[in-house]
Amino acid sequence: MHIHFLGISGAGLSALAQVMLGRGYSVSGSDPAAPNRVTTELEKLGAKIFSRHDAENIAGADLIVVTSAAENDNPEIVAAHLQNIPILKRREFLREVTRANDVIAIAGSHGKTTTTAMIGLILADAGLDPTVVVGGMVPEWETNARVGKSNWFAIEADEYDYAFLGLDPKIAVVTNVDYDHPDLFPTHELYQNAFADFLKQMRVNGVVVVCGDERAAGELAEASGRNVIRYGTGEQNQWRAAKICANDLGGSDFEIFRGNDFVGSGSLQIPGQHNVLNALAALAAAQSAGVEMEAALKTLARFGGVGRRFQVRGSFNGAMIVDDYAHHPTEIRVNLRAARERFPQARIWALFQPHTFSRTRALLDEFANAFEDADRVLITEIYAAREKDDSGLSSGMIVERMKGEARFVETLDAAENILRAELRVGDVLLTLGAGDVNQVATRLSEN
Repeated sequence: MHIHFLGISGAGLSALAQVMLGRGYSVSGSDPAAPNRVTTELEKLGAKIFSRHDAENIAGADLIVVTSAAENDNPEIVAAHLQNIPILKRREFLREVTRANDVIAIAGSHGKTTTTAMIGLILADAGLDPTVVVGGMVPEWETNARVGKSNWFAIEADEYDYAFLGLDPKIAVVTNVDYDHPDLFPTHELYQNAFADFLKQMRVNGVVVVCGDERAAGELAEASGRNVIRYGTGEQNQWRAAKICANDLGGSDFEIFRGNDFVGSGSLQIPGQHNVLNALAALAAAQSAGVEMEAALKTLARFGGVGRRFQVRGSFNGAMIVDDYAHHPTEIRVNLRAARERFPQARIWALFQPHTFSRTRALLDEFANAFEDADRVLITEIYAAREKDDSGLSSGMIVERMKGEARFVETLDAAENILRAELRVGDVLLTLGAGDVNQVATRLSEN
């Protein structure tokens, strides 16, 4: 069977393409972003990649899988309709791909990529040989997917375009439910309802692993009617982290309790209390899958993070360059807090590129209050992605609401010039955003 992926270089579809190649399917795909690292690796595995959309690209295809960003007038979609080739969105395709598997689905507004990678590595190290789909590059695998032979399938469960409704998990992890994607969910209630629907469709005998420190997530888990395992730092959680402190590896050490019983000591190389919570989620999910605590802790101790998640890229003029995908106020806040904890004496710079007009408009005040742990802030113009805006919305409106050393800099090139002139020995720069702000980190680290 020949499957054609429209938008194959995206995090979600590229990983699924790799899984289908590993299962013996013929795969092709198109994406104007090609060639890049992801598509080059897929070509090595046997995929045929096209760098532009064209009706001829789907020749011989039995099924078309399309990205959420695809327009109905895309020539490949038009051609598929004319040729009566089935077209599936990611949600529909996920249902087919995972139908026969025991699914561990990791959902949440923040932290799901890191938590999915943690769980996948723990299961693999324990010999469970899982298939894994992650929304970021896992350095240990040098890719964003793993094809296993067992029945376990760990997957990052994305709420955008309701993709996670294509899954019926045996184990569901919910890290948090923090309003996002206003282009798709105009209200907080609609956003929470999507997570409620996700939990309602999981297996009746399934397990929900939820952060009990997060009120909205905890309430949705309890309402699901499934068995609930809570994790967090509060006393109400079955799995609890205590005595969290920075370590010499740049991460955190912590003690782990189940109820009142001490069950082990954890150590991470990646910083921030939010990653301690991600680790607790991974431990609880892995134990539900049958992995012993000692083995899981060993994997977590060597876990080096995921691409574009507090990723140290190098240095410039003696300043450390760190890149992160953070594009929501909560993510910005926890990353800057982690930087402050890891580098307490450093002058911390934040270069932020807002992502989409709808998110910027909906969370304008939250963005303005997210940079308290930064000493210097540069904010560039909004990365439009799939959106258009005629209202005059600008990133400058965020800066107008901010206090301290914040500057609106219209372009990435202009921001880079400022950084080249002002970064000095001992500084730490975080490039933040889901657009192309990471290019600045790349160029600076290459000097």
